[in-house]
Amino acid sequence: MKNTFGTSVSVTLFGESHGQAIGAVIDGLAPGIKIDFEYIASKLALRKPYGKISTSRQEDDEFSIISGVHNGVTTGTPVCIIIQNAGQHSSDYTGTRGPARPGHADFTAYEKYHGYEDYRGGGHFSGRITAALVAAGAIAMYALGQKGINVGTHISYLGGISDSEIGASEEEITKNIEALSEKRFAVIDDAAGDSMQKLIEEIAEGGDSIGGVLETAVTGIPAGVGEPWFDTLEGVLAHALFSIPGIKGVQFGGGFDLADAKGSEYNDAFYMDGDKVKTKTNNNGGINGGISNGMPIIVKTAVKPTPSIFKKQETVDIVEGCDTTFKVKGRHDPAIIHRARVVADSVVALALCDMLALRYGTDWIAEK
Repeated sequence: MKNTFGTSVSVTLFGESHGQAIGAVIDGLAPGIKIDFEYIASKLALRKPYGKISTSRQEDDEFSIISGVHNGVTTGTPVCIIIQNAGQHSSDYTGTRGPARPGHADFTAYEKYHGYEDYRGGGHFSGRITAALVAAGAIAMYALGQKGINVGTHISYLGGISDSEIGASEEEITKNIEALSEKRFAVIDDAAGDSMQKLIEEIAEGGDSIGGVLETAVTGIPAGVGEPWFDTLEGVLAHALFSIPGIKGVQFGGGFDLADAKGSEYNDAFYMDGDKVKTKTNNNGGINGGISNGMPIIVKTAVKPTPSIFKKQETVDIVEGCDTTFKVKGRHDPAIIHRARVVADSVVALALCDMLALRYGTDWIAEK
């Protein structure tokens, strides 16, 4: 029953959607990392629901760091972050113990935990838990930023609408990452973003939901990070990304988009830019042989449509062992992709902190 990710720098999640609180414990962080409370709050704000494209459940997401930080910097001991729950409506789940909600973890959680799990709002499987993940990830992102490593995500595709490309050069990508960090709906092309939001609203009016594709970019990563086999950089990042509820696909660089390309089209030619090795294209997404090559890391994730929809669906009653139908009650997102973007940033940052610590030592992230 593992709720911890990471080797040298690890994060453990705890809490349930309708419990008293949720939180995260980060272990292995170097002493001396600055903790910017306003920065953490700004990242949590990007995850919050808003308007007709999100759930009406509102949480303040006020966080407390109760250990591992003194005088505004990490001490080197475990950092524990707690976020209180306040906006839960547990009565929405009265009488829903039996029917397994299609697309949710109700059935699989029932099988794993023998019916003892907290099923209200998805319990420990709820997207609510990602608030704690974002708070932890914000600490990692801020620390990486101090080392010149930038992480950013945009909504690349939704419902037939495509955003502009994240960029070709490292300079262009970094500029776009900085611009995206200020946007609640993370797109490069605001007109495309307006069309995406309008589509989400239309789908919500019909009681349905929609997914899409996120694209995450990382600049400033040095070459040589990652392992050749079971802890490849792709493998560790994919592991982290697949931990986000609703992520059903991950690709690096050209990935499936270039599956029909020839080797002569897919290979990234090397060249010297002064004393630095670069590639003319980045179809491999900044990774060769499981190890970073110094180019921007590019990874796309497929986000499935939110499973809670206001339509009658066929299911089974897992308590009575019979077929039934079910229609959700409560407050639910018609799309989670715009809220998931900062969660993707967070898990990528945490995974990179772990891999960088394994490569350069735990104290490297705090070194000036």
